[in-house]
Amino acid sequence: MQMAHAKTKFVRISPRKARLAAALIRGKKVEEASTQLMFSSLRGGRLLKKTLDAAVANAETQLNVQRRDLHVKEVRVDAGPTLKRAKPKNKGGSHPIMKRTSHFTVVVAAE
Repeated sequence: MQMAHAKTKFVRISPRKARLAAALIRGKKVEEASTQLMFSSLRGGRLLKKTLDAAVANAETQLNVQRRDLHVKEVRVDAGPTLKRAKPKNKGGSHPIMKRTSHFTVVVAAE
């Protein structure tokens, strides 16, 4: 089985929110998955679509496979580094703000 993958790192979206979009396309054909992400109202869908398109382009150039023959084998959203910020609170205190990042991995395979 021929496989191609693409990674996008340090994307400024929480992994929990991005995993909702990843669940939409897991195991589907590439054309169906692309359509699903395009019309999804999730912000993670737009970001994940770029990674999916990169994986498809890698498969087309490196493996000489048509887009219609590909399906999504694996979609993984891992946690990246967290940007730690602080927000001022009463009596001179502060409250931590965690700005989370994600790493996307998309693997497509020929059927």
